[in-house]
Amino acid sequence: MLDEQAKKTMLRKIPHGLYICGVKEGDELNGFTASWVMQCSFKPPLVVNCVKNDSGSHEMIKKTGVFSLSFLDSSQKEVAAKFFQPKSRVGDKLADVEFYEGEATGCPIISDSLGYVECKVVGSVEEGDHTVFVGEVIASGIHREGDPLLLESTGWQYGG
Repeated sequence: MLDEQAKKTMLRKIPHGLYICGVKEGDELNGFTASWVMQCSFKPPLVVNCVKNDSGSHEMIKKTGVFSLSFLDSSQKEVAAKFFQPKSRVGDKLADVEFYEGEATGCPIISDSLGYVECKVVGSVEEGDHTVFVGEVIASGIHREGDPLLLESTGWQYGG
C-alpha cells in the first residue's frame, strides 16, 4: 500500500539544483527553471533534463532537439523564481535578464550564472507528466566560481 504522505516526504528529500533551461525555436527564445536535472554518462557526456509535458518550452525542445542549462549560484533565488512562471502569464522572462545565445545551440545562457552547458537531445522518454530528455553536452563554459543554488535552500517544494 502506498502511503501518500510518506511518498511526498521522501521524494522531496531527493536533492536538486536549480538551473535555467534555455530554449530556442526560430527567433523565439524562452527559459524556465529546471530542477530535475542530473548527469548520466561520462562518455559521451550526457545529462538528463525532465520537462513538464504541457509547457511551451517542452514543445520547443521536441522540435529543435537542443537546450541549454545555466547553473545558478546560491544567491540567485530571485532569478529562479522569475523563470518558474509560465511565459503565457508573465510574458518575456528574458526581457530584463542579461543573457547571450550559445554558439552551439543558439539557446539563451544567463550571463550572471556560474556557467552553462549546451545540449543536443539524443533520446527521450515520455512517461507521466514530464518528459525525460537525454542531452549530450556539446558545449560548456564557466563564468565564475560560487556555490550552486539548491531547491532545499529556497524553502520551495517541487516533487512528491
